Amino acid sequence: MTMRSKKNPWVPYVIPFAVFMLLTAPVKYVSSYAHFFYIAKTFIVGGLLLFWYREYIADITLRLSFYEVLISLLSGLLVLVIWVAPEKYLFQSGSHTGFNPYSFGWSPGATAGLIAVRMLGAAIVVPVMEELFWRSFILRYIINPDFRKVPLGTFTWGSFLIVIILFGFEHYRIVQGIAAGIIYTLLVIRQKNLMGPILAHGITNLGLGIYVLLTKGWAFW
Repeated sequence: MTMRSKKNPWVPYVIPFAVFMLLTAPVKYVSSYAHFFYIAKTFIVGGLLLFWYREYIADITLRLSFYEVLISLLSGLLVLVIWVAPEKYLFQSGSHTGFNPYSFGWSPGATAGLIAVRMLGAAIVVPVMEELFWRSFILRYIINPDFRKVPLGTFTWGSFLIVIILFGFEHYRIVQGIAAGIIYTLLVIRQKNLMGPILAHGITNLGLGIYVLLTKGWAFW
């Protein structure tokens, strides 16, 4: 067996994303159990990513220059500003009450643990999962269904536009989502390494989590 399985190579990229989405969808109908769903999807998806980590070795490396790290960090902060600043002025898809960890009636210690899981999921699990799905798999699959033959970060207008639009529609804040998709996708095109957009995405989500906790702006969660 090779390090990267040739049979159904899409599975490690698609299944974590699909599981996350399947565990997100019911929350709008059973919002009182949102905390249990979030805990479940964080650890299940995190476990799947660890299980298949060998499949991603060629996509994610730590060999980023100081300049690339700096650009990724600044890109993540830029997306954070884009996400928060125009909140009252841009279209949102559907209604979203957000995730308030204090609303479930847990003890202070348990609530602190819930916040820690929420931050872990947002800042680590989600960036890795989404960047693998959108900018490692989908971006290349559109170019060639045998996506592993396509070098990471290969640019075509078709794949670029489809990915950023679909990424935007994945989120309630569609315009901000498209803007974020443009920035993260340009990073992988420029750096040929998924670590850059993962780092940027993680900084965005970490910063957003800190902003939410400081302002009680639960709608952003």
